[in-house]
Amino acid sequence: MPDPLRQLLDAIGPADPAAAAAAAERQRRLAKPPGSLGDLEDVAVRLAGSAGRCPPPLPEPAAVAVFAGDHGVHARGVTPWPQEVTAHMVAAFASGGAVVNALARQVGARMVVVDVGVAGTVPADGVLRRRVRSGTADLSSGPAMTRQEATAALLAGAGVARDLVAAGARLLVAGDMGIANTTPAAALVCAFTGASPSAATGRGTGVDDDGLARKVAVVAEAIALHAPDAADPVGVLAALGGLEHAAIAGFLLQAAASRVPAVLDGVIACSAALVAHALCPVAADHWVAGHRSAEPGATLALQALGLRPLLDLGMRLGEGTGAVLAVPLVQAAARTLREVATLEGAEITAPAAGPTVAP
Repeated sequence: MPDPLRQLLDAIGPADPAAAAAAAERQRRLAKPPGSLGDLEDVAVRLAGSAGRCPPPLPEPAAVAVFAGDHGVHARGVTPWPQEVTAHMVAAFASGGAVVNALARQVGARMVVVDVGVAGTVPADGVLRRRVRSGTADLSSGPAMTRQEATAALLAGAGVARDLVAAGARLLVAGDMGIANTTPAAALVCAFTGASPSAATGRGTGVDDDGLARKVAVVAEAIALHAPDAADPVGVLAALGGLEHAAIAGFLLQAAASRVPAVLDGVIACSAALVAHALCPVAADHWVAGHRSAEPGATLALQALGLRPLLDLGMRLGEGTGAVLAVPLVQAAARTLREVATLEGAEITAPAAGPTVAP
């Protein structure tokens, strides 16, 4: 019987170096000083390599998928928010009333909401039902889920990305919702980067000093209990991750397989990206870092992935909000490479320094 996850991984190819080189050369010939667009030039080259074309196609329209799940580690007091908030926020997404809905409308992006592991009841309308189980187990006392459940959630996320691309999306964003989900995110960052729990764990929804110390201790307990082996990404994901982390990892892998760029959001998406990268390192060739979350684990993950964020606004909401704000920048990077005139045949060099004026 075919292995769907293996088939997905086998479908992912690296960036096309010839297309990337052609994009870098085209940037040098555009009607502007070389390098004057800063990071946008690097993004345009990245998009060309991902697409295998220079100039790359415009990455529009964009689509946002918000994956929701609950977490057994909530019982350890890692957040002051009740678990029921996850289901309430899913209802807000479905009705169009959350922050990410407003930002998606601002940038003209389609948005879908996916229940991959909510413990409570979610609305019948406006939510994609991909629930693998109703919340994970407590990662600090045993595996958060089985390998089979982790794989099912990976494939569920991949299926959402595949459907969005089939419907015409040419830029993908993954968002998240899950009370207590920054704790498994920190554990995943520790597992894949070697960072300490104190370095990778942040305040999440705003815990006080005692709450932060409790989170750090819980992450440390989980790492000690499971002794995660980064060479077994699905095993690490099952032991420490959340269902939305798994789904986002699959979503990012399918984006890479489809050669459709994906924009990473905050610490949940970045920790999921570490899982996807461990499964298929070249998948990261097809991702762009949207922003730098205030959660410390996000910066550690981006460093490990070799990605530089486009925005740094001190945000830590999740939902995909920071990535959505970066969507126009990614699109602008491609548009400038496509539409700005080139100085064909002109031998133009940087002007020499002006004369020195004696004092």
